[in-house]
Amino acid sequence: MSMSDDDRPVRKVAHEIGCDLSLLSVDELAARIALLQAEIGRLEAERARKGESRSAADKLFR
Repeated sequence: MSMSDDDRPVRKVAHEIGCDLSLLSVDELAARIALLQAEIGRLEAERARKGESRSAADKLFR
């Protein structure tokens, strides 16, 4: 029995640092760039949140 495109499982977009990019299409590269930009934003937000917590703790214990 063959699967139609709608029946196939959706492959989760993931990126491994240092992987071979030569086999990816322009659309796949754009998707990975968007994924990594979103992750950078998430990391920067967490860093800022932790920096604020640390600053508050430093002020409390001075």
